[in-house]
Amino acid sequence: MESNEALYGEVEREVEGRADRLWEVASRLHAHPELAHAEHESAALLTGELRAGGFDVTEGVAGMPTAFVGRAGDGRRPAVAFLLEYDALPELGHACGHNLIAAAGLGAALAVRAVTGAEDGTVLAVGSPAEEGDGGKVAEVAAGVFDEVDAALMIHPGVEDQVWAPLTAQVPVRVRFHGRPAHPTGNPGEGIDALAALIETFNMLGAVERRFPQGSHVQGIITEGGTATNIVPAFAEGLFGCRGLTTAALDDVVAEVTRCAGAAASALGARVEVERVGTGYEHFRNSEPLSARFAHHIARSGIQLRDPDPHTLLGSSDIGDVSGVVPAIHPFVAIMDADGSDHTARFARAAASPRGRAAMLASAKALACLAVDILHDPGITAAAWQSFHAQQVAAGRPSTG
Repeated sequence: MESNEALYGEVEREVEGRADRLWEVASRLHAHPELAHAEHESAALLTGELRAGGFDVTEGVAGMPTAFVGRAGDGRRPAVAFLLEYDALPELGHACGHNLIAAAGLGAALAVRAVTGAEDGTVLAVGSPAEEGDGGKVAEVAAGVFDEVDAALMIHPGVEDQVWAPLTAQVPVRVRFHGRPAHPTGNPGEGIDALAALIETFNMLGAVERRFPQGSHVQGIITEGGTATNIVPAFAEGLFGCRGLTTAALDDVVAEVTRCAGAAASALGARVEVERVGTGYEHFRNSEPLSARFAHHIARSGIQLRDPDPHTLLGSSDIGDVSGVVPAIHPFVAIMDADGSDHTARFARAAASPRGRAAMLASAKALACLAVDILHDPGITAAAWQSFHAQQVAAGRPSTG
């Protein structure tokens, strides 16, 4: 790895030479936030930058108009993919800092492309829409985007500097109860209260959830509960966000929601339908060999990453599905202090702040240096795949790659 020191310096200088332009990109994304699958201007901006930097770009990947893959190289291995996110949140804009994710991945991809040749391997910049929606990476995994990739690399802005992200598996579950209408005082015995069945489901889950293992929980809302107070609700619907520390644990949570809803329906004489909404996200599997190298590289910019608190769970992301098919990293780099939180207006402001700019540039440099390791040090790539296969075997899954 010491032999790569000259290349580390080269890619870092390439990032630094593009610093102002990368910040312009991040700022434009921030100033014009676009929601899931509507990121047309964002995708056009990023693909234009990639083409100008010598990448061949394919748009409309996996049937999504705002998804793209930029490719430099002739497809030979090793292959490294930088993951770009660029969708925003309703009302809050880039309150998750996706503008910085996109700019950091873009900067790293352009820097590595500038200092490596086709004989070194392949560099991909994968644009994934709708991370805050149904998860573009899920569709990209299914479409085979990562089939010939050796490492998937991205960073995420945060409130702490963490070497990896404890991201849980998740899936929304819709529960519909069908009852029978009646007047609540005139002929209540003829009614079957669908809303009461839904409320009873909430009550049972509140008791059952106490025995869930760490990382597993359910959050629910009532999306429909009747039309008038003087009509026994014949239909009620709830949406439950189910999470599990692992993908297998998530299946257990969904089974509990199904069981409780069925018991409530049986007790009140209602009919119930329970369905998963989409495929959800798998839990994230960190590539320790790669994340350790990233931590080493970003320390060159004065940022010290640490392991997350074992009791801290940071939600879910479609990077989980990518980590199930290829070694992947997802470190957090702080753009504000630990008393803050993402998905807030304050975090959105931090994503356009000087600290956000510094974190983006440091991340781009570290990502580029890690890509140098993957492309030029077979030992790093081998260790990443060895760790990946061990994780797959431990989970009882067939191991490929």
